[in-house]
Amino acid sequence: MTAVASGRREQESDSAAPMSHRQIMEALSGLLLGLFVAILSSTVVSNALPTIIADLDAGQTTYTWVITATLLATTITTPIWGKLADLTSKKVLVQLGLLVFVAGSAFAGLAQNPAMLITARVVQGVGAGGLTALAQVIMAVMIAPRERGRYSGYIGAVFALATIGGPLIGGVIVDTSWLGWRWCFYVGVPFAVLALIVLQKTLHLPARRRQVKVDWAGATLIAASTSLVLVWVSFAGHDYDRLSWQTALMLCGAVVLALLFLLVERRASEPILPLRLFRIRTVSLAVVASLLVGVAMFGATTFLSQYFQLARGASPTRAGLMTLPMIFGLAVASTVAGRIITRTGRWKGILVLGGLFLSGGYDLMSTLRHDTPYWRAAVFMAFVGIGLGMVMQNLVLSVQNQVRPQELGAASSVVAFFRTLGGAVGVSALGAVLSGRVAHYTAQGLAGIGARGTGTGGDSIPRLSALPPQIRPIVEDAFGHGIGNVFAYASPFAVLALITILFIKEVPLRTANTGTAETAAAPAARAAYRPAHAAPNRTPETTHAAPNRTPETAYAAPSRAPDTGNVIHGTVRDAAGVPVARAALTLIDASGRQVGRATAGADGRYTLTAPGRGGYVLIASAGEHDPCAVPVDVGDRPARLDVALAGSGGLAGTVHDADGAPAREALVILTDARGEVVATGTTGGDGAYAFARPAPGPYTLTVGAGAHRPVAVPVEVGDGRTRQDVTLPPTARLRGVVRADGRGPLADARVTLHDAAGNVVGVATTGPDGEYAFGDLTGGRYTLTTSAYPPVTSPVVVDGRGEDTHDVWLGRPGR
Repeated sequence: MTAVASGRREQESDSAAPMSHRQIMEALSGLLLGLFVAILSSTVVSNALPTIIADLDAGQTTYTWVITATLLATTITTPIWGKLADLTSKKVLVQLGLLVFVAGSAFAGLAQNPAMLITARVVQGVGAGGLTALAQVIMAVMIAPRERGRYSGYIGAVFALATIGGPLIGGVIVDTSWLGWRWCFYVGVPFAVLALIVLQKTLHLPARRRQVKVDWAGATLIAASTSLVLVWVSFAGHDYDRLSWQTALMLCGAVVLALLFLLVERRASEPILPLRLFRIRTVSLAVVASLLVGVAMFGATTFLSQYFQLARGASPTRAGLMTLPMIFGLAVASTVAGRIITRTGRWKGILVLGGLFLSGGYDLMSTLRHDTPYWRAAVFMAFVGIGLGMVMQNLVLSVQNQVRPQELGAASSVVAFFRTLGGAVGVSALGAVLSGRVAHYTAQGLAGIGARGTGTGGDSIPRLSALPPQIRPIVEDAFGHGIGNVFAYASPFAVLALITILFIKEVPLRTANTGTAETAAAPAARAAYRPAHAAPNRTPETTHAAPNRTPETAYAAPSRAPDTGNVIHGTVRDAAGVPVARAALTLIDASGRQVGRATAGADGRYTLTAPGRGGYVLIASAGEHDPCAVPVDVGDRPARLDVALAGSGGLAGTVHDADGAPAREALVILTDARGEVVATGTTGGDGAYAFARPAPGPYTLTVGAGAHRPVAVPVEVGDGRTRQDVTLPPTARLRGVVRADGRGPLADARVTLHDAAGNVVGVATTGPDGEYAFGDLTGGRYTLTTSAYPPVTSPVVVDGRGEDTHDVWLGRPGR
């Protein structure tokens, strides 16, 4: 999206100063700790759920809904948190999410029945929705897309740590008689309180002052529609037939609510799911892929704890240890993939490879049975973990790279929303599948030994230790075979996710949060070392540039220098001489090692200290400017070095009308040689537009405004700044009345307009008042033909401005 005049001030308020790795990690420490709490809450319970459900005398449906309720609450609230993140303080929001989560955890620990437990899990889901959505949003605010892959790897590592520790902690708690399963919910509270304290001290983000307006109507409608679908999936085929009036009522109601949701979103000033984002191809495909990944990920892995405890007879603690291959695969893959993406700027190959691992892993997991050798199951789980580590975070990254900073919250939450929505549907649907398959295989096994009526139906969660010796192997086999079927049903969704990923167009990652929604950064080669050519009479105190300095040239300027040696100071300016605020400066020595780093202030001034005398290279970079490298000599006295940065290349210009007046809020669209839209934007009050960093090559620039005809012009974008001004021709209208002699206005008369070359410009039919009209015309000569007996042909001249009238009389020659 372009950084136009009307939006530039808002973008600047969102852009943080360049931060060092240490500063970023300090800011992320509390955020990652909060994310750890949210993930831990799910994993610590998953291993204890068979024991919890059995203790509460509940069944498979309750087991499913304990998980589905959290996912549903997370799904519904994720876009709300994301929208609030675009409108108000992200720091306050993430702290609020932690408080809600702590309240839900405490409530869950006090649960006395399934209904109370499910309600508490809903509250936990509301808090978890804020933590998961805001983690991605805050990272996107602080870190440029090109560097974000590295830190997404840290999120993957935290995810893996919480997923590893959760089942182990949960298993130990359940296996420890003096603790009990309720401590599975209490264990995250201390971590959440610690996260609140750390966030307060370390997280500092630029504040935005916008009036908060949340689309509550849209949130209510999508919650109701999603809930109806999940209720139907959970109970259809169990409490009522799949083809029944209940099914028809629920599905029709869900469709009607979904249509109302779309209608509300189109009219909402701050929609909870901005439909315009789906016009971006990458966003649409990433959303579909996330939905499918959610079905496969949540829908199948949720039942792994049941597999190890009920199909293999493992204790909760041992069951947690047995899932480690998948978690280690996820941790390693997410970390390594993040570093590769940061180094290369390429992410499509990582996504495709992850999709291959994920689909292959699920296909292999479908062969699981209660007696499958563990080493084989471990390999299968590792494949799934590697696939998830490569796909989950990078789908979000691909979307964040395509939107403006003020839309990061909404865009990130859209991906998270559909992923958790897919998970909620997957858990509910596959839970119903598991219940039916376990009942079927149990019945088959019992029939084989001539036993009946054991009370181990498919919806119950049995205690294996309480089963008769001859029944236990049958139940273990039923759960092993049933969970293998669950993975078989989930496998096609992983394959469809891979196919969707193949159609996502790779856009190189931006190297700064510039607020563009188009094709991203220029090639990495543009950031290569480009030394300035300084004059030979340079002294250690001052660096003089050649007389005709270029944007990459350092130049001298008088100023008061610091009093110590080994110091380099100066001002960073743009090509017009305006100071560039918050520019990042890096000092490297002759071997290429970084020996100093600084950030320019609001007035563009900087100061940094070299480790000693000698020659160095100063690298300067900032937002929408090309980076440059300048040699500098450091001696006994401070060295003054002012740096001028060029624009970032890209495409810019002004749109005006035929009189030269600027065209405000004109829609500007940039399409590549294949016809794909790579950038859109609107002009500001001065008619200016700008696309930062489209890749060099041929494009088509299309501009349209209300009272003007649209214009499409070819433009060749080069490595430097390309300028293309556009003049919009005015639009004209031709209207009139067709009258018949003695009858007045004539209705249903056919009127055809031809241009000077004889081409048909338009065809109209008169209304009851005999009027016709043609719009979007240019000035010139036309011919108007009115069907009659005989037809009447009239020459017409349109002046090209405003509206011209031409009445037609039938039956009166010369009129």
